[in-house]
Amino acid sequence: MIKSLHGVTKEPFNRHDLALLPQQKTILDIIKIHAQQGGFSVIVGEPGVGKSVLKEHLEAQANARDTTIVSCSRTMHTYLQILLQMAESFKIEVPERQLEKELIKAAFEHIQQRKTLYILIDEAHLIEMNVLRKLRLLFEQFPKKHNLVLFGQRDLLHYLSLNVNQDIKSRITYSATIKPLNPDDLEHYIVKELEMVRMGINTFDPAAIELIVRSANGNLRLCRNLCYGSLVEAARETQKTVTITHVNAVLVQPHWRSHNELIKQQMA
Repeated sequence: MIKSLHGVTKEPFNRHDLALLPQQKTILDIIKIHAQQGGFSVIVGEPGVGKSVLKEHLEAQANARDTTIVSCSRTMHTYLQILLQMAESFKIEVPERQLEKELIKAAFEHIQQRKTLYILIDEAHLIEMNVLRKLRLLFEQFPKKHNLVLFGQRDLLHYLSLNVNQDIKSRITYSATIKPLNPDDLEHYIVKELEMVRMGINTFDPAAIELIVRSANGNLRLCRNLCYGSLVEAARETQKTVTITHVNAVLVQPHWRSHNELIKQQMA
């Protein structure tokens, strides 16, 4: 509907090839540097600020000849499940009791092929510290050319800061917080998305952009969803320009309302 109305081949705010924003690109570059010396990186941020986009760009490195990516994104992270996912990436099939030994062997074989290994764990704030402790002991036996990268919410750093977990925290080589975007950055993101699919930068009128930026409150995911939803509302009326009316049509949907607003709505 959006593509036919605007005469484009791709929809903005609904693409899989999202470009990295400056702070994400900086973090990615530093992660790659630390992978050369046996890195242990922790990337935290609130939901929707861009951790997933950064992780997807790292996963895309798997297409390079000199890189091996192991990505663990299941909610329940057990030590065995992580080892099994690593074994799958290395294309090895051995009994569970031999997994650790064979993974270390496979890691050295990859390094001999001049490859860099990245182990990515999403939602790492849900992982038990004893699992991280076992992983730390395992990766100490790996060749240096690797980087264990944990993605999670800010609670992760709190857990790692506890005295009982100092043995893990002391081995972190790099950490970063992906911060919410400021209003200028969000507006630049909106314009960039429109330009990438060859839509006019005046597709959203100034009042609509102002409301979107204010409602997103620095959250990249909320901004993207609100922009796309507003485009859908405009397309339903066969309007090429998104106005504040279209944005409000999205904001009145229940999932955009605060908890207190929903309670008041039910009591009315």
